[in-house]
Amino acid sequence: MEHWIIAPIVVPALVAPMIVLTMRHDLTLQRIAGLASAVTLVGLTLALLAAAAGGDIESYELGSWPAPFGIVLVLDRLSAMMVTLTAVLGLIVLAYAVATGWDRRGRNFHALYQFQLMGLFGAMLTGDIFNLFVFFEILLIASYGLMTHGGGRMRLRGGVQYVIYNLAGSTLFLFALGTLYAVFGTLNMADLAERATQLPEGDAGLVRVTAALLVLVFLLKGALVPLHFWLPNTYALAPAPVAALFAVMTKVGAYAVIRVYTLIFPDTLVAMNGLVADVLMPAALVTLALGMIGVLSGGTLSRVASFAAIGSMGTLFLAVSGFTEPGIGAALYYLVHSTLAGAALFLVVDQVRARRGNSSLADQAPMVGGGLISAFFFVAAIAAAGMPPLSGFIGKLLVLDAIRDQDWWVWGWAFVLVTSLLAVVGFARAGSALFWKPHDAGAPSPDDFEVAPGSTSGWGLGALGVLLALVVALTILAGPVTRYTSATAAQLFAPIGYIHAVLGTPEQRLARAAAEAEARAAHEAAHAGEHGNGHAGNGHDAAPAGDAGHAPDEGGH
Repeated sequence: MEHWIIAPIVVPALVAPMIVLTMRHDLTLQRIAGLASAVTLVGLTLALLAAAAGGDIESYELGSWPAPFGIVLVLDRLSAMMVTLTAVLGLIVLAYAVATGWDRRGRNFHALYQFQLMGLFGAMLTGDIFNLFVFFEILLIASYGLMTHGGGRMRLRGGVQYVIYNLAGSTLFLFALGTLYAVFGTLNMADLAERATQLPEGDAGLVRVTAALLVLVFLLKGALVPLHFWLPNTYALAPAPVAALFAVMTKVGAYAVIRVYTLIFPDTLVAMNGLVADVLMPAALVTLALGMIGVLSGGTLSRVASFAAIGSMGTLFLAVSGFTEPGIGAALYYLVHSTLAGAALFLVVDQVRARRGNSSLADQAPMVGGGLISAFFFVAAIAAAGMPPLSGFIGKLLVLDAIRDQDWWVWGWAFVLVTSLLAVVGFARAGSALFWKPHDAGAPSPDDFEVAPGSTSGWGLGALGVLLALVVALTILAGPVTRYTSATAAQLFAPIGYIHAVLGTPEQRLARAAAEAEARAAHEAAHAGEHGNGHAGNGHDAAPAGDAGHAPDEGGH
């Protein structure tokens, strides 16, 4: 299985240029290649998930260069879960885009989509923090193109805002990496984790600065207050399938926080002294409140869905902020739920637009054929608000249970419960305005946040139904899923397994060092022998030359 770890990165990396170079004029071939790639990726990631479920951690060394000198990819429970979630969501969203015709509204949709998947998979599998930056840039460059797919003045404006914010984050990331390398002399995550425990006290200040820079970058990706401003317009203006796929992009920020601050900068590190947790908890509470107030006050369903995504990140980071095993386990379950529920909401928005021409909550002409869509909205809203009986309710219960041992648990419980009520009211208001409220044909036209409606394809509805069925399945299979997430959290808080999988156990390192020393000695001996033989050969050749040189003199005498 070791060599299969790189497959989720290689497959889209090969398919994307193939689409551009050989299929750019044939949309049907692009669709076949894109869907075939997405199906293959689901199969590959499910195999990786099965391999990681037993608790074994595997690493893959690119070019057979050993860590920490070469690039490594690492498969553990966390990375396996994340790539599987991404692959499943990617297949469903791509099927929706094909079924509704979103892929024909601009050029290179399928190639950009493959590059986006490549960047996501690479960020989740890499064991090197510089390559985390590289894969961030790959997925962000692809997302720039996908964000503006189909054109339009408002979408372009939202895309520019998205680019500016993320370029600032990328610049900050480079500063953080430079500081990190100056302090540790390495960027391999396992090597960083090992060296962090051995740093002298005099470097504690630099460690804290580096950790603070990195957390700012990851919280920008995760849209946590006050770094969330890019998200509402970006998600509301993006094409619906792109916004649905973007539901997992904010989770990459949460993944990076979990990975880096349990492996490299854990709370047990003296230099940290609760630095990240002290920032994360209040920011998560404010994000949760702001997101659900936005749900209550959103003027269009697209903005309601965007603010729901912000609120879900607040709940997720609230669970993470304690940096405990129960908290991380609850956060991972809620991460899966919020990704599926958020993506479903954006696809519901697209179906509403297709039937009304917009998603404005203002009075206007009634929806055509909205019975099934209203049912889909009802399920997605219940899931996003965290109401029983769906997985959002289970996820929030897990979060509340995980934080009850924290000193600030009263604040956490109060914010989660009150904001859940706000979400219920906000979604109820949106649903009643869209599906049940009497409409006025003379109502004002929708605002500038609206984009062209999608197709009302039955296959598109089928893809949306599959997404909601996964939310239901997550509810039914809550027991096995929570056992997996709890085991994942336990693995994260035992980083020695990760370090040994990448760098080797002490015995393996000693054996490798001895083998390298022996090989080096043999090479030097061989080189010395060749050098000696060369000198001997030169002396042997010189004697006859001298004799030959003297022969005429002797003959002359």
